[in-house]
Amino acid sequence: MLKRAFDVALSGAGLLISAPLWLLIAAAITLEDGGPVLFVQNRVGLGGTPFHALKFRSMVPHASSLPPHQAGEDDPRVTRVGRLLRATAMDELPQLYNIFRGDMSFVGPRPLMPGEIEVRGSGELVPLESIPGYAARHSVRPGLTGLSQVYAPRDTPRARKFHLDAIYVRNASFCLDLFLVAVSFWITFRGRWEVRVRKF
Repeated sequence: MLKRAFDVALSGAGLLISAPLWLLIAAAITLEDGGPVLFVQNRVGLGGTPFHALKFRSMVPHASSLPPHQAGEDDPRVTRVGRLLRATAMDELPQLYNIFRGDMSFVGPRPLMPGEIEVRGSGELVPLESIPGYAARHSVRPGLTGLSQVYAPRDTPRARKFHLDAIYVRNASFCLDLFLVAVSFWITFRGRWEVRVRKF
C-alpha cells in the first residue's frame, strides 16, 4: 500500500510539474520530422497482462515496422531529438501516466514488448521468453527504473538484466525503491542514461 501511495503521489506531482516540458518536447519532435509525438506500444505488465505504454517518440516514424529488439548505442533508428530525450530519460515522461493509473510502478523490472527478441553478437535471434528469469519478472509491476535500469548498460545481455530483476523481486522494499529513485534522478540530472558504466 505504501509503494502504491508513493507511486500515485509522485507521478501525479510529476505530471503537473512536467507539463511545460511536454509542450517543448512535442514541438521539437514535430519540427524534426513531422511525425507523431507520442509512441504507444504494447508492453507486458503484472502477471503477464499487456498494457499500452506511452513514450515520447525517439525513433524514426517507421521504426515500429521493424522486428522488435533492444536499441543499442548509435542506433540509426534514433532521431537527433531522440538522442537527447533518451540520454536524459525525458522520453519516458508520458509513462508517469502509466504509473498514475497503475500499469507501472516507479521501481521494478523494465516492461518488455510481447515477442521481443535479443540479437546476440553472433547474429542469433533469441526470444526473451526462453531466457531464464523472464517469467519471475512479472510477479511485480514493471518499473520506470530499477536495478537493471541503473546498474546494467543498455547493451548488457538480457540474462544479466533478468538476474538483476530477480534480485530486486527477492529484496524489494520501500527503502530500496527510494534509493533507486534517487540514483535515477542523479543520472537524469547528469544526462548519462545512454553512457552508464556502472556495474553491479
